[in-house]
Amino acid sequence: MTDITPDELLVFSIARKIQNGDVVVQGLATPLVAAGLLLAMRTHAPNIYFASAIGQGICISTVPMGVIRLEQFWLERNIKHISFAQVACEFLPWLMPKEFYRPAQIDSKGNFNNIAFGKDYFKPRLRLPGSGGIPDMTTFSIRNYIYVPRHSRVTFVPEIDFCSGLGHSTERVSGSGPVELISDLGCFDFFEGKIRLISTHPGITINQIQSKTGFPLEIAPEIADTPLPSELEIRLLRNEIDPMGIRRLEFLGGSSRRELLHQIIHNETNLIGVE
Repeated sequence: MTDITPDELLVFSIARKIQNGDVVVQGLATPLVAAGLLLAMRTHAPNIYFASAIGQGICISTVPMGVIRLEQFWLERNIKHISFAQVACEFLPWLMPKEFYRPAQIDSKGNFNNIAFGKDYFKPRLRLPGSGGIPDMTTFSIRNYIYVPRHSRVTFVPEIDFCSGLGHSTERVSGSGPVELISDLGCFDFFEGKIRLISTHPGITINQIQSKTGFPLEIAPEIADTPLPSELEIRLLRNEIDPMGIRRLEFLGGSSRRELLHQIIHNETNLIGVE
């Protein structure tokens, strides 16, 4: 078990949050979440519904991890196609699904930012991908989860620059803040509305996690070790669910990410015979 990588441990931790019968949401460009949902379906949660932002629909069958034909796969497997506005404002509020969000910034109460770095909206230091349906979902949902592939003070900040995802805020009138957070260093809950460390990943110490967090961490009275995956889970993820390592794209940036993406496209092209 010593060769388990951070991306694999994050996938396994996400999968354990899924229960049989859940309605789960996969957002855009979230292969770690997709791998976790597929792993849950292949093990302990065979009867789950996928509400996908890719293709705007509901699926009950698995979709192969891929890059080239991912949208096609989703569209082919949709049992119902719905517009984005209907999904965010009508359908999902009724279903109350589980969704995993990846923030660019998050504060100690679980408020998070995917809009921009810098206080000036019109002249930001860095423009981020944007909020999509996050402002809609996080204001009423009670089943929001957070994941952070690269735990650092860049992401865990005392004060976010903009709020796209509502946490445990006094301004909330419905729903609740995030239930739990998973990073590449440990797992956290939100005890009394503040982020709290509940388990550490193998080889990671509390001091290491605190040093990479931009605010004082609450620590659970009894810190656990994050449960390791079974041999079956490891085999399924590596050999069947994501043999091309698409999940690792969320851990990389710059040239490393570009190189892996080119390699994935090359391998997938050979696999499906596309010229």
